[in-house]
Amino acid sequence: MQHVIIVIHLMLVLALIGVVLLQRSEGGGLGIGGGGGFMSSRGTANVLTRATAVLAGLFFVTSLALSILAGLNRAPSSIIQGGPSGPATPAPATTPPLGPGTGGLLKQLQEGPPPRPGAPDAPTAPAVPQVPQSK
Repeated sequence: MQHVIIVIHLMLVLALIGVVLLQRSEGGGLGIGGGGGFMSSRGTANVLTRATAVLAGLFFVTSLALSILAGLNRAPSSIIQGGPSGPATPAPATTPPLGPGTGGLLKQLQEGPPPRPGAPDAPTAPAVPQVPQSK
């Protein structure tokens, strides 16, 4: 049932686009749209206006029907009273602990990364920034 309404909905969309594009331009933007043409009589404009209104109404009805059908297939659920949606046991922590000492993360960031075991001591940065020397 839903597939049939979707096909009808898409046909209405294409027809509505076609009818709107057939209508005469009122604003004359960029200097186009004026003068006589394919459909220039006043009676034709009324027919196109009515066709647009009918197609828009049918588009609205099919949109409502599709949303109602989508809502019927959905099982009601509650955030508060629903069962556990995630794992029942908490997942193990994947972040490493902050390390020994007090001061927390801010102090650890100020001190820099801890030295790696087996790595030679890296030279310390100078206290005052140095200007590069050209050779």
